[in-house]
Amino acid sequence: MPYFTRQSTSGRLIVNAVLGVSHVRNAALVAANQPIPQPINILALVDTGASCTCVDHDVLRQLKLTPTGSSPLLTASTGTKSISADQYDVCLMIFSTMQEQPLIFHTIPVLQTPLNMQGFHALIGMDVLRNCLLVYDGRNDHFSLAF
Repeated sequence: MPYFTRQSTSGRLIVNAVLGVSHVRNAALVAANQPIPQPINILALVDTGASCTCVDHDVLRQLKLTPTGSSPLLTASTGTKSISADQYDVCLMIFSTMQEQPLIFHTIPVLQTPLNMQGFHALIGMDVLRNCLLVYDGRNDHFSLAF
């Protein structure tokens, strides 16, 4: 089982990830003889309080994606009222090391939300984490993620 251990950053569990167009979008672009946007290296916050994965709008714009729908989004900042967030299908990869097989979601729906000003580009939610083993060692300020 691939895994990695990282220091947390001020109590934040940050992972390096790669975001690209979904498997289906990739196939459609190839069939239409269109260029495929290059995958983007991102920083993502592991967030056990997030039910779904969220990505900053600037990253989604770089991938030239269009929304596949919308979904209600409820956060601490929205209070008891949800807001509507655009949904996009993407390919998400999280690597333990470059030599190991990554955790890959060829097509996973993500919600667009502004995150860049917080120092990361995505929130890794429970939709991804349910496929992993996450261990947080607060005393020693590190975490491990296995998949």
